[in-house]
Amino acid sequence: MQDHIRVESSPPKVDEAAKIHEVIYYLKKLFENPVAKGLISKVATPKRLEKVLAIYCGAAEASGIKDRVYAKGIAEIVAKAAERFDIDEELLKGGLRDPYYRRGVANVVAGIAKYGITLPQKLYAPFLVVWNFTNRCNLRCKHCYANAGKVDDELTLEEKLDLLRQLDDAGVVAISFSGGEPLIHKDFWKVAEYASKLGFHVSVATNGTLITPEVAGRLKEIVDYVEVSLDAANPATHDEFRGVKGAFERALNGIKSCVDAGILTGIATTATKLNLKEIPEIVSLAERLGVYRLVVFNFIPTGRGKEITSLDLNAEERRWLLEFLYDSLQRRNLQVLSTSPLYAVVSVEKVLEGKGERMTPTHFADVCMPSDSALVLADFLGGCGAGRLYCGIQPNGDITPCVFLPLVVGNYRNGFLKIWQENSILELLRDRDGPDYACKDCDYKYICGGCRARAYGYFGDIRGTDPGCFIGSADV
Repeated sequence: MQDHIRVESSPPKVDEAAKIHEVIYYLKKLFENPVAKGLISKVATPKRLEKVLAIYCGAAEASGIKDRVYAKGIAEIVAKAAERFDIDEELLKGGLRDPYYRRGVANVVAGIAKYGITLPQKLYAPFLVVWNFTNRCNLRCKHCYANAGKVDDELTLEEKLDLLRQLDDAGVVAISFSGGEPLIHKDFWKVAEYASKLGFHVSVATNGTLITPEVAGRLKEIVDYVEVSLDAANPATHDEFRGVKGAFERALNGIKSCVDAGILTGIATTATKLNLKEIPEIVSLAERLGVYRLVVFNFIPTGRGKEITSLDLNAEERRWLLEFLYDSLQRRNLQVLSTSPLYAVVSVEKVLEGKGERMTPTHFADVCMPSDSALVLADFLGGCGAGRLYCGIQPNGDITPCVFLPLVVGNYRNGFLKIWQENSILELLRDRDGPDYACKDCDYKYICGGCRARAYGYFGDIRGTDPGCFIGSADV
């Protein structure tokens, strides 16, 4: 979603977050007609589309006749459809002037051109790639999905840079460096700088213990978002969970350093029976620290997490948690989100019951918009994003549908985009209507669909039941 120009921006407000989702919602309507799809199919790739959209919205100049023709065609389609669908064309142009948004919209539109309108929508390339940059780590967390600490083969620096070029060519919007602990690796800074130069939205998922004010200052120049893991509101619980005494204070200092440096900062918490009662305190702590976002992660029984499945939440606990998080989202001065696809169900039900105004139709984004628009968007992009909205890449270049779903579908050396578009396992994850899909008869299959990593972690079946689902009365 970005040209090869560095753009400094302040943290997005709620109405700005809504704007990009409205842009996607409107473009969905626009490109359902055959004329539009025919035009877009000629442009073909997200990278080309990104340029044409930049010309259309006035963010770039045409460099050739074809670009001018395609941009004019886009303008005519939008103008004709704007009146029919009561679309605010200036809203579209305003959203598309943001380079990150533009890159994301180009990906969606390219997906529509390639696959048509699907439920949920198939994308040309993933929005997000979570890259487990290394297995090296300075902590020993009980729930570590990567089983970090053991270092086998990892990509060379040149291979890492080549991987970034492939992701850029494919039209990937965002890269999140994770691990292990990405900041511990000598190649991190050079690779992150290159990712920023290529125009990705760059984020880092870190345990925060290595972030000093000096490190935060350096991160400010490269990354768009830093997310620090914090699993408790008190040192004892966090340190016990993370396996190293003093981890809490160092993580807290890392968060403060990022906030003080002006970095868009978030806190990540994995909910288990150990810290469930502390979640309200964690929300309050996040607000006091001045972070932008708190994301409460699903527990997934993978990596070292297999050893502590007894700490997973049951259905009743999960419902309480998600309803508490949603209520906090309504009244707190920060985003309070969850990686559980069931969060979208809670938000939709609350809005339809008149008990809430904010909607999180894609379960990972706070969107304030009319309920009818949000519901359409939820069907369009909502639900578990494994192998559909995002994928994982391991330190050796292996590609998985999600970093929490350890099924290798290929290695980037064999062509990232080819694997994304042709792998049979990824195709299964994108089909919510198959006869063997556990949620096929659920009214919420498009906006939720269950966490596929949990289904695989518990039952070895990517299309199985998500334990803890309180809609289908399943339980852990």
